[in-house]
Amino acid sequence: EGLIEFYDSFKDMFEFFCKNTTIHGTIRLVCSDSNRMKTAFWTLLLLASFGMLYWQFALMFSQYWAYPAVLTMSMHSEPKMFPAITICNLDPYRFELVSDHLVQLDQMAEESIAFLYGINTSASLFHMNETNIQAKDLSSSGNLSRSSFKLSQNFSLLRMPDHSNRSGKKYSKVGFRLCNATGGNCFYKTYSSGMDAILEWYRFHYMNIMSQLPVVINISDHEEQIEDMVYSCQYDGEPCRRSDYVHFHHPVFGSCYTFNSKGTDSFWTATKPGIPYGLSLILRAEQKDHIPLLATVAGVKVMIHNHNQTPFLEHEGFDVRPGIATTIGIQQDEVNRLGGNYGKCTTNGNDVNVKLLYNNSYTLQACLHSCFQHIMVRKCGCGYYYYPLPPDAEYCDYNKHPAWGHCFYQLYSRLRNHHLNCFDQCPKPCRESLYKVSAGTAKWPSVKSQDWVRQALRHQNGYNSTSNRLDIAKVTVFYQQLNYKSVNESPLLSVNLLLSSMGSQWSLWFGSSVLSVVEMFELLIDMLVLSLLFCYQRLRSKKT
Repeated sequence: EGLIEFYDSFKDMFEFFCKNTTIHGTIRLVCSDSNRMKTAFWTLLLLASFGMLYWQFALMFSQYWAYPAVLTMSMHSEPKMFPAITICNLDPYRFELVSDHLVQLDQMAEESIAFLYGINTSASLFHMNETNIQAKDLSSSGNLSRSSFKLSQNFSLLRMPDHSNRSGKKYSKVGFRLCNATGGNCFYKTYSSGMDAILEWYRFHYMNIMSQLPVVINISDHEEQIEDMVYSCQYDGEPCRRSDYVHFHHPVFGSCYTFNSKGTDSFWTATKPGIPYGLSLILRAEQKDHIPLLATVAGVKVMIHNHNQTPFLEHEGFDVRPGIATTIGIQQDEVNRLGGNYGKCTTNGNDVNVKLLYNNSYTLQACLHSCFQHIMVRKCGCGYYYYPLPPDAEYCDYNKHPAWGHCFYQLYSRLRNHHLNCFDQCPKPCRESLYKVSAGTAKWPSVKSQDWVRQALRHQNGYNSTSNRLDIAKVTVFYQQLNYKSVNESPLLSVNLLLSSMGSQWSLWFGSSVLSVVEMFELLIDMLVLSLLFCYQRLRSKKT
C-alpha cells in the first residue's frame, strides 16, 4: 500500500486526478457536479481541446515527415585555392594510322556538299598538313591494318522533301538514314540546318575512323610541347612551372592542358583579387592540322572547373577568339546539400549504383556519361568513342557493328528526354563549387604594338605566323573577389523545433507542461492497476 495508492472506485480516482492535476479546466468537471449543464459544457470543451491539439500534432508530424529544407546563404572571405583551368587548341591530331581514312572522309564531305548545294569546295578547305602525328609503338598495340577498315557509303546525306511552316514558307531538312541490324526499323537523323546535318554526319564517320586507334595512346612524349601552344604563362606575377599542368588529348578539341588540376600546391593559393594576381596566358591559336568539318570555330577552348574533376568541354567550355585579349573574372559559390531524407545527393560517389569510368572525383556529368556508356555497351554491343570504355569492351565501328548508329541515336534521344534511368541513378554531389564567369574583350595586340609583340614572340618562342589574320590570343583569369557565397540546405523542421512546437500547442490548449503529460500516463497506469485488482477480487469471490 505504500507503493501503490488504492482507490475504492474509478470515480474516486477520477475525482482525485481532476482536483490535483496541473491540466487546466479538469477541476471544472468535478466542482460543478451539481450543475449538469456546466459539467457537460466543460466536458465538451475539454474534448474539443484534445481534438484540436492532436489535429495540430498530426499536421506537425506530416510536415516533419515530408522533410522540407530551407536555403540559408552566408558570405565568407578568406584566401582560397585558385580553380583548375583547362585550355585546348581546337586542333585535333591527325594520327598517321588513320590519316588516309580522314582524307577519304574529306573527299566524301566535299562530294556531299557539292551534291546538296552545288558548291565546289576548294581543296584548300580540306588541306591537311604533311606532318602527321604518329602515335608511338602503335604496331605493338595490336594488329591494326589500314586496309581492314573501309568507309561506309550507306550513310549518305540526303535532302528530305519540302515542308511548309506556319508562315507558308517551304523549307527542307537534311540528314542521313539509319537502320537496325536486319535493315528494318529505319529512321532519318535530320536537321533543319544543313550545316548541322553535315557536321553531325562528318562526326559520325569520324568516330568510326578514330575507333581504329588503340584505346591507350602515349602522347606525353610527343614532340609537341606546351611551349608550342602556350607562349607565356604567369600566375600572381610568377612564371608557371612544368609541374603546374597536365597534358591530354581530346578527339575534337585537340591538345589540352589543365593548370592546377590537383589543387594541392600552395603556389596556386589566391591571396588577393584582381587582374594582376590571376593567371595570364599568351596562346597560339594556329590550326595547322585543322579538321574543318569537325570544329568550325578557330581559337582556344577554355574551361574553369573544380580540382580533380574531368573537364567536359563540350558542355561547359567557352571559346576565346584569336587576336583578342580576354579577361575572365570568376566568382565562387559553394552549395551544400543535406542528402538523406531531405534529398538525393552523394558525398563521394561510392554509394552510387553506376560504376564511374573516369579516374577523377565524382560529378553529375561523369556519372551520366558512365551510365550511358554502360547501357550503350549492353544494348549496342560496343562503346561510344567520346566516353571511356568499361572492361572488355570495344569502341563502335560500323564495319564490325553495322547498326550501332541506329542503336546509339535512339538511346541518346531517350537520355535527353529522361526516359533512361541514368538521371535517377546519378544524384548531384552533396557539396560542390560553382564558378560564375564574366568576360571582357579587347583587340590585342593593338595596331601600334603588334609589330614589336610579334618580334618578341618570334625571338623568344620561335613564333612564325603563316596566316594573314592574327593567330595568337591573350587570356587572363582572375578572382573578382575573394569572398564567396555559401548556399546551405538546413531542415525546415528539426527535432528540437518539432518538440518546441508541440510544447507550444500543448500549452496553448491546456496551459500545462511535460509533467502534465506524465500525470496523464500516471492516470492510465492507475486505471490499469485498479482494473487488474477488480478482476482479481472477482476471481477470488467466485472461487470462495
